Amino acid sequence: MITNTSSLTRLVGELKKLPGVGERTALRLAFHLLKSPQNLTALADSLLDVRNRIRACSVCFSITEDDPCSICTGNRDNGTICVVENFQDLMALERSNAYHGVYHVLEGAISPLAGIGPSELRIAELLERVGQGIVNEVVIATNFTVEGEATALYLTKALKSLNVKVTRLAHGIPLGSDIEFVDAATVQWALQGRSEL
Repeated sequence: MITNTSSLTRLVGELKKLPGVGERTALRLAFHLLKSPQNLTALADSLLDVRNRIRACSVCFSITEDDPCSICTGNRDNGTICVVENFQDLMALERSNAYHGVYHVLEGAISPLAGIGPSELRIAELLERVGQGIVNEVVIATNFTVEGEATALYLTKALKSLNVKVTRLAHGIPLGSDIEFVDAATVQWALQGRSEL
C-alpha cells in the first residue's frame, strides 16, 4: 500500500467502502482527486451538504431536503400509495412517468436470514396511513426476489383487514425480448400472470 501518507490511505479506505469500488478503483479515484484540488474541495463540500440537508420525509420516508417531500405535498393522487423497498425503486418508477399517486418507502424488505423482520421496516407507518381512510389502493412494488415476495405477502395479509384494494406490479417477459432467451422462472411468472385480451 502507500507509505507515509496516512491521509491518502484513509481516503482510499473510505472510497473502498462504496459499492463496486475495489482497491485499484479507489486508488485511481484518490489520485484523480489529488490532481485537481478544486474537485476534492467540491466533493467534500457536497458530501457535507448531503449529510446536513438530506433526511427522510415524515410521511412517505423517501429522501428529501424539505419535509414533507415534494411528492407528498404535490398534486398527486393521495388515494393510491405505491409501496417500494427503497428510494432507488421510487426513482425508477418516477422515471417511467406512468404512476401519479404517492409512495411509501419501506427502507428494506423482510429477510429473516439477515435479521430483518416487519418491525425493522416502515410497515406500521404504512398501516397507519392506510387506516386513515383516504387510501383506495395500495400498489405493492417490492422487488421480485425471495425477500421482496415475502414482504409483498406479509403486506397483502396485513392490508386485507383495512378494506383497501391491494395490487402487485405485473411481472414477466420484458418488452422487446424473445421468449427463447428468457429464463424459466420469468416465463413461469408470465404464464401465471397472464390476462385476457
